[in-house]
This record gives sequence, structure tokens and C-alpha cells, in this order.
Amino acid sequence: MTRPWVRWRRKAAAALLGTAVLGAAANELPASVQAAMKRAQLPPEALVVQVIEVGTPGAAAPRLSHRAQQPVNPASLMKLYTTGAALELLGPAWAWATPVLTTGATVDGVLLGDLVIQGRGDPTLVIERLWLLMRQVQARGIREIRGDIVLDGSAFPAPNGEPGDFDGERYRPYNVQPDALLLNLKSITLTFTPDVARGVARVASDVSLAGVQIDPTVPLGNGGDCGDWRGALKPDFTDPLRLRLTGLYPPGCGEKSWPIAYAEPRSYNVRLVEAVWRDLGGKLLGRVRDGAVPAGAQPLFEASSPPLASVIRDINKFSNNVMAQQLFLTLGLTVAPVNRPASAPTGPAEAAREVVRGQVRSRAGCSDAEFSIDNGSGLSRQSRSSARCMAAWLQALWASPVMPELASSLPLTGIDGTARRPGRLWGAALGRAHLKTGSLRDAMGLAGYVLGQSGRRYALVVIVNHPNAGAARPVLDALVQWAAEDQDR
Repeated sequence: MTRPWVRWRRKAAAALLGTAVLGAAANELPASVQAAMKRAQLPPEALVVQVIEVGTPGAAAPRLSHRAQQPVNPASLMKLYTTGAALELLGPAWAWATPVLTTGATVDGVLLGDLVIQGRGDPTLVIERLWLLMRQVQARGIREIRGDIVLDGSAFPAPNGEPGDFDGERYRPYNVQPDALLLNLKSITLTFTPDVARGVARVASDVSLAGVQIDPTVPLGNGGDCGDWRGALKPDFTDPLRLRLTGLYPPGCGEKSWPIAYAEPRSYNVRLVEAVWRDLGGKLLGRVRDGAVPAGAQPLFEASSPPLASVIRDINKFSNNVMAQQLFLTLGLTVAPVNRPASAPTGPAEAAREVVRGQVRSRAGCSDAEFSIDNGSGLSRQSRSSARCMAAWLQALWASPVMPELASSLPLTGIDGTARRPGRLWGAALGRAHLKTGSLRDAMGLAGYVLGQSGRRYALVVIVNHPNAGAARPVLDALVQWAAEDQDR
């Protein structure tokens, strides 16, 4: 008869051996991933990976872990920290409020003073909602304003630098900088519709800006090649008062739309508000100007945003950088950092970094060495995260009451958002994974949840940092497929 202590030692030895074997296997990249990396000319040290089961009690061993402790630039995967922290700290039903105030009495439809719009960070004040806000002003009896329309965006600090400082693409909407009163994402969307009979493409804009002209037509070209149709237009957006198109529009393109960040973002709000107010038939004896809420201003009403759960769907599904930065700075305004030193900076950006760091540290056990956040969107060269930290964060969020809202905000592979783009090889993971995408020059990644064929669900984080990261998409896809094909486990 074997003594109990001998049986215990045998079991312990077997468990240690099993753990060692699992650890060795977990550190070895799958053959399909290795082959994809070889084709993409990426070395193993360019990749960090963590794949670990979620929804199981206790500390599960990773199914795959490769350089998972190494902090790297996660690009737009950083939005998972911002949106996850916001859902937990503010709640899915939380909404932004934009106060509208007046400085005088209204008599027979005439406001004898100023109308003030005070921004508090709402990223959803697109043209439709601005139009409704102005209609609400008129519904309260104001048709003429004897003073000014004052736009207060002072809740956020003035941006440092110019929109194109990050990558030289100043007219790309993703480079729009945060503004506490962010109107229509400070962008214009041009729509081109071919009119073959007239030999032109008609040009329409989603908004009017006071004092700004846009060429109403552009000549059609002879060819049907639609490859670089934007380049063929030969745009000149340098003059903020005139958006010019000096080239040709390929008729074979059909109708196309082109979102553009306005060349003079500091004047965008003023121009847009004036145009909307006058388009609605409103009269203005003063002017539209930037400024702080005057002393003694009285509340008229508050415009409320959609709930946070709805907003983060736009942020994560379509990787909206400026909306993510608006949410990040809002955290700095609305949530008090834990254990803030008395000498710490008090601006919303610094406060937001402390808030998110504290939440990630307490919920996922991440150290400052493996996690640092810059602006909350990932449009940064300074942000860092390890795959282990991000996977632990995803595990913590899976066990959170806000898990359904966070998971449903992530693109569904091959179905919607940025995961719908053609050419992705999802294989068995098609429609079975909710994954945030991320890409910058020299960085590409995927992170989220994968439902395996076995019924198990995994937190998956894979990031490539390398000059050849642009070729890494097949590597990421191969890893997602491998995670989904787990029926033999």
C-alpha cells in the first residue's frame, strides 16, 4: 500500500511536469503563425502575444504567451483602456451635457444679450445635433439675438502644435485635435456625383461654413480608373476661405465621399454656428465668437449626448481617435484620481492619465513599467502596453458588469467596423471574435475576445512593432484563426 505522502509527492511532481510542458508549449508560436511571419519578413522578436481563457475562476495558464511582458506601442488598441475605464467609472448610461445660457431677457422673440454654448467635451455634436440644439433655442422663443453667440471651449486646454504634427497629414480627420466644444468633428465631407451629360461631377458639402466657398463642380476625366481618385482631383485646401479642386474626377468612380479636416480648425466652430443659425432663419446683430461664460449668465437648457455605451461603439468599431481623446479628457474632468499628490498637475490630460493608470493598476495588476498612456486614443509614439497587461485588463473587463457593452463595441470579425475590411483571412474565426484593430507606422495589432470552436472564449492580444509592421496583417489573422480552432483542446 502506497503511503499518502508518497502519493502526494507523485501528484505534485506530475503537476509540475504538466505545468512545465504547458509553459514550453505556450511559449512556442503556432506553425501557421511562424510561416506567416517568415513570408512577411518579420523576426520573432517583432511580435508580442498573450492568449488566455476568460470566464474561468482562478488564475488560468495562458494558452499562448510570447514576449508577453515586453511593453510595446499598441497603436489604437490603447482605446480599450480608455473605453473600458470610462464604462466602469462613469457607467454605460452616462451622457455629456452641453449647457446653453443667456445673458439677457427675451422680449417678443428678441434676446437682449448673448447666447452662450458651453462645451464640456461631448464628441457627438455633429451637424444634425447642432441643428437640433439651435432649433431648441428657437423653440424657447429666441429668433433674434441682439448680442453675440459665445462659444466656450475652455474646459479643455488649447492644443499644443498643429493637427499635422503627428504624421504630416493635417487634412485627415483622425488628426483633428480635442476641443471641449467639438462641433461636427471639425470636418467637412465632400460628395462627388458624376453628371455625364454636363461633363462634370457635382460637389456637395455636408455643412456650410460662413465665408467659405467650395467649388460646386469639377470636370470629369476621360478614363474610368478609380484607383487614386482623390489625387486626380488635385485639391488645394490651403486657403481656409476657398476649397479648390484643380484636377479631374474619374467618371467610373460613381458617387464618392471624402471627409476632410478643415484647414483652419480654430475658426471652424464660429463659421459653422453662424451658418446654421442663419440657415434656420435666425437673426444676429452681434457676431459669433469664442469666449468664456459671462458672469451672471442664466441657464436656458442643456443638450444631452447619446449614452456612453452608444458613443464607445463609434470609438471602437471605427477607431475614432478624436472621440477617444474627448472621452479621455472627460475622465480627467469628471473623475477624481485616487491618491493624487498635492503637488501633482491639475489639467484634464494629467488627471486622465492618473485615472486610467489607477484603474488599470487596481483591476488588472499592471505595473507602470508595462503600461503608460498618453492621450487615450493610441495616436501617439509614447503609449506603451505589454500583451500580458492588456490581456489581464480584458479578463478583468470580462468579469465586470459592463462586459456586454464593452464586448459589443468591438468590431466583429468580417462583419462590421474596421474588422470588415476586405482581404482579411479570418477562417474559423469569421464572425466568432470581437477584436479592436490598431495600426500606425511600425505598429499593428489586434486585441479582444475570440470564441473557440470548443466553446471556450479567450482574451487575445497580438501586437507587432517593426519597420515592416505594415505586412503583418496575415500574421495577426493566422493567430486569430489558431485561437478559434481549439476543438482538440
